[in-house]
Amino acid sequence: MKRQKLYDNLRELMIPLGAITLGLLVGAVIILMTGANPIEAYKALFIGAFGDVNKFANTLARSTPLIFTGLAVAFAFRCGLFNIGVEGQMFVGALAAAYVGANFEGLPKIIHLPMAILAAMIAGGFWAAIPGILKAKRGVHEVINTIMMNFIAYAFIGYMVSDVLRAPGQTPRTVGVLPSAQLVRLGELVGWSTSRLSIGFLIGLLVCGIIYYLLWKTTIGYEVRSVGLSPMAAEYGGVNSSQKIILAMIISGALGGLAGAERVLGFDRALILGFSPGFGFEGIAVALLGKNHPLGIIFGALLFGALSNGGAWMNFTTNVPVDLIVVLQAVIIFFVAADQIIRRIFSKNKKEWGAV
Repeated sequence: MKRQKLYDNLRELMIPLGAITLGLLVGAVIILMTGANPIEAYKALFIGAFGDVNKFANTLARSTPLIFTGLAVAFAFRCGLFNIGVEGQMFVGALAAAYVGANFEGLPKIIHLPMAILAAMIAGGFWAAIPGILKAKRGVHEVINTIMMNFIAYAFIGYMVSDVLRAPGQTPRTVGVLPSAQLVRLGELVGWSTSRLSIGFLIGLLVCGIIYYLLWKTTIGYEVRSVGLSPMAAEYGGVNSSQKIILAMIISGALGGLAGAERVLGFDRALILGFSPGFGFEGIAVALLGKNHPLGIIFGALLFGALSNGGAWMNFTTNVPVDLIVVLQAVIIFFVAADQIIRRIFSKNKKEWGAV
């Protein structure tokens, strides 16, 4: 029995690994079509992501918001919800963190920093609660709701940063957060690093552990997952499905708000208009690659962070188009989504494959 379980776990692990491998092979073919050497291109990609301490730290910094957004998408999905509004929830969380972080001067760091982080979580949770309530009480599909909430968030944050909270004489951005609300950066701890990597990465790892414990070691997590598997069966078993849907969306939104807080309090130390290149949407891909599991999300975020960070160096040293990184990400996600292809490749028993 244990041997079969180990085999099943290894087979599931081979799906994302196989998707990455196939994605890199397809990428190699595309690189060849551009007239470049795939080996040299991938070598440059690796060096750009992990070549020295600063490059590695920058890869971790790029991966940090993806850990939070990936967790946000995964938590909602465990309840059978597709929260496509993590980007908007991250935006409102960033705005709350920027406002609290730039005000309340005189507070000690032990109070001010947690208050700014909590404000971001509350803002993100509130933004996600609206589509959650509409889904639970009126049956309105959460994808439509969250997409609309994204547009509202974009416009609202754009107005606040460009007008109401704009720092004088600056490009569209808020005033910097106070030192008492700033996340410590690696460069401030060690003199040999110029990276803007903050302890937000460590917070992300801690939150992964908390979410794992919540989902698989608590009654609430069991009920959330049961609603995701079958709302009707969960109701029959005494679970309030509507309540769990709203709760899952609030927690998902709070995780999205954390992503915004990390960017504002640690990386940029101000809210800059257009600070996100699409972290909320990349979180969907990270959650998919990580099989909606906190541990898988960490590795998925690191992979996407490495591809993004190493891609610029690859383009600089080999002239391979940086857009290839987007192609690689898309191909990898394609193979993860079409996991039956990977199952067929790695399955030794054709009958077993046909029964999957």
